[in-house]
Amino acid sequence: MRQWIALSLLCMSALLLPISASAACESPIKFGAITWESGQFTSGVLKYIAEEGYGCTIEEVPGAGPALETALSQNDIQVIGEQWVGRSPIMEQAIEQNKVAVIGDTLKGGATQGWYVPSYVLEENPGLRSYQDLPKYTELFTDPENPSKSRFMNCPSGWTCEIFNTRLLKNTGLDNTFNNAHPGTGAALDAEISSAFEQHKPLLFYYWQPTGLMAKYDFAPLAFPAHNDACWQDLLRADGTMDCVTGFPVSPLGIAVSTPFIESNPELADVFKKIQFTSDELNGAILEMSESKRSGDEQALVFLRENPKVWQAWLSDKAATNLAAKLGISLTGAPIDSTAVTNNITNGNQHGLASSFPSWSLETPLNNTLASVVQNYGDVFRSISTMALTYLLLPIERLLTVIPPWLIIALVTVLGWFGVRKVWFALACGAGLFLIGAFGLWGALIDTFALLIVSVLVTVVIGIPIGIAMAGSQLLRKVVTPILDVMQTMPSFVYLIPVLMLFGIGKVPALFATIIYALPPLIRLTTLGITQVKHEMVEAGRSFGSTHLQLLIWIKLPQALPSIMAGVNQAVMMSLSMVVLASMIGAPGLGEDVLQSIQTLNIGQGLQAGMAIVIVAIIIDRITQAFGQGKRARQKTIDASRRSIG
Repeated sequence: MRQWIALSLLCMSALLLPISASAACESPIKFGAITWESGQFTSGVLKYIAEEGYGCTIEEVPGAGPALETALSQNDIQVIGEQWVGRSPIMEQAIEQNKVAVIGDTLKGGATQGWYVPSYVLEENPGLRSYQDLPKYTELFTDPENPSKSRFMNCPSGWTCEIFNTRLLKNTGLDNTFNNAHPGTGAALDAEISSAFEQHKPLLFYYWQPTGLMAKYDFAPLAFPAHNDACWQDLLRADGTMDCVTGFPVSPLGIAVSTPFIESNPELADVFKKIQFTSDELNGAILEMSESKRSGDEQALVFLRENPKVWQAWLSDKAATNLAAKLGISLTGAPIDSTAVTNNITNGNQHGLASSFPSWSLETPLNNTLASVVQNYGDVFRSISTMALTYLLLPIERLLTVIPPWLIIALVTVLGWFGVRKVWFALACGAGLFLIGAFGLWGALIDTFALLIVSVLVTVVIGIPIGIAMAGSQLLRKVVTPILDVMQTMPSFVYLIPVLMLFGIGKVPALFATIIYALPPLIRLTTLGITQVKHEMVEAGRSFGSTHLQLLIWIKLPQALPSIMAGVNQAVMMSLSMVVLASMIGAPGLGEDVLQSIQTLNIGQGLQAGMAIVIVAIIIDRITQAFGQGKRARQKTIDASRRSIG
C-alpha cells in the first residue's frame, strides 16, 4: 500500500513540475494596446516572450495613451510595452507615488524628436538651417486657411508634445508669423506629411523617431540650442513662466509596469529589463511592418524567428528553449526559412488556421492609385480646397466673427420664437447660447457654426436637385440608390483617408466629409416627398396647361415641402454630429475641445464642450422641425378649407 502511495505522489510531482517551472508569472497579465508602430512591435515581442517562454496568460486592453497610463497606475493593466521617459505628467506622478516603474532601455541611444522639414526644402533653400532662419522663409509654409500667415504643424491636441511645441513657438516669437495647426490625431498628421512628400511641397512640422514614416521619407531637422533641462521642464507645463528656448532631449524608451506586477513577477520583470533593440533593428522592423502591412504581433513573430541570438541573451535557458520550440526554430544556429515565415504570417497560418480562400486584395492597387492621383493632380485638388476656403468657409467665418455675440444671441432668440411660437423656448435658446459663451467656447461655436452653415448650404444645393431628378426617373433611382446606401453605411474614417491626402488637413476635408455624410437623407426625403404628391393635383395642373417646370414649382415642390424640410432637418443634425470627427482631421470647433478632453482625460472640459454641442443640436432641431411642421399644418388647413367649399 505504501508503495502505491509513493508511486502516486511521484507521478503527481512529475505532472506538476512542468507547470510550476513555467509559471514564472501570475496570470493573466494585461497589456495596454498601443496604437503606434514601434510600441505595437515591442509589445508583440514582450507578449510572445511572456506567453510562450514563461507560460503566462496574456490579455490586451485597448485605450488612448492617458487612459492606459491611468489604468496602469491603478493596476487595471500591468504593462505598457513602450514608454517615453519624462514625457507624461500622469506617469511622472504615478512613479513618484510608487505605483508605476519604467524599467529597461528598449532602444539603444534613445528616441529623438524635433522640428523637421523635407530634405528637399533644405536643398532648395541653403539658408534655412535652424529655427532662427524661419522668419526669412515664411512664404514657403503659407497656411491655406490664413494666407497672411505661415503654418507650423504641431502634435494632436492633448499630447504632451503639443504643450511644449506651443510654448516653443511663443518663446521663439514665431507665433507672430506662424499659425499653430493641430492635426487632431496622429493618423491625420501622418497623412498631411505623406501628402506633402508625395507632391514635393514644403512643410514645417514636429515629429519623432523611431517611426515608420521617418524610415520611409527623408526628414531634415532644424537646429536648436543645446538641451537645457530646466528650460525643458518649464516648457512641459502649459502654465510655465520661463521665456527660454532649448533643444529637444533624447528620450529613453522603457517598459512601463505597475509596481504590483514587479512584486508578483520578479523573474519576468528582470527579463523586461534586459530587452533592448538597436536603432537599425527597431527602425527596420517598423519599416518592414509598414511596407508588408503586418500587425505588431506579426512583425514581432518575424523578428523572433529571424533573430534568436538577440533574444536568447534576454531569457533563461528554459524559457529560451520553450520559446524556440513554440517558434519551430533551433537555438543551435540551424538555418531559418524566413520566406516561409513571412508566407505563414501573411496567410494567417501563425494562428494555425490554413485559409481555404484565394489571396485577393485591392489594397495595393488602391494605394498606388491614390499616390498617383496625389502626385499628378494634387495641385488641382489643393486649388479646389483654396477656392472652398476663399469663397465659402472663410467669408462666413469672418462675418460671424464680426457680428457681436449679443446680436447673434438675439437673432437666434427671435428665430426660435418665430419657429416654435413659445416664449419659454425662445428665452431658452438665448440662455443656452449665453451659457456657451460663459464657458469660454464662443470662438469654438463660431467655427462650428461656419462649418455647419456651409455644409448645409452645399448639401441643399446638391441634394434637392438630385432628389427631384430621382423622383422623375426610375432608372436614375436604380443607379443612385446603391450609391446612397454606400454613403450612409461606409465608415467615415474610410473616405477621410483619401480626402485628407487630396485636400490637406483642416476645414476643407471636414467639409467634404460632412457633406458626404449628410447628403443621403436629404436626397431620399426629397424624392419621397415629390413621389407622394397626389396624382389628382398633378393632373389638375396639367389640365390647365402647366409645363413640367410649372408643375414642379407650383404644385410638386409646395406639396413636398414638409418632407423636404424633414430632409433638411436630418442633414443639419447629421452635419452637427460630425463636429467631433471633423476635429480629428484638424477642423477647429466644439469637437476639438471634446477630442482634447478625451486625450487628456479632462472630464470637466469634455462635459462643457459636450453640453455646448447638445444645446446647439436642440436649438437647431426644434427650429427646423417647427418650420417643417408649420408648413404641414398650414397645408392641412388649406386642404380642409377646400373640402368644405367643395
